[in-house]
Amino acid sequence: MADRILELLQRAKTIAVVGLSNDTGRPSYEVSSYLQSRGYRVVPINPKLSEVLGEKAYPSLSEAAKVEEIDIVDVFRSPDAVPAIVDEVLALKIPALWLQESVVHEEAAEKARQSGVFVVMDKCILKEHRRYGL
Repeated sequence: MADRILELLQRAKTIAVVGLSNDTGRPSYEVSSYLQSRGYRVVPINPKLSEVLGEKAYPSLSEAAKVEEIDIVDVFRSPDAVPAIVDEVLALKIPALWLQESVVHEEAAEKARQSGVFVVMDKCILKEHRRYGL
């Protein structure tokens, strides 16, 4: 799994962040800001916002995918939101799903894996990125 995470982080260019907040004190903002500073394109997914971190925000993954090629969907939502997100990921054929720390939904993650999506669950993408020294 570690090798696949490293490969994913090296290969990915665009990360859609579901639940990205414009509140600078929120983990989603901190992580997304970090990712931007490391050269990733961050695509905010939040129906309540029009822009975050200088990027246009989209109300859904489906809307974002019309104009963005998404490599990873990074989820900062409660676990009960994950099944619907997985359905969108599958419909849009997005190759990787990252569920942040404490975002755990075993059934939805397994459904994604069975459909060929690489799933990282209950890990912080920022911490993993730092761990690999990228």
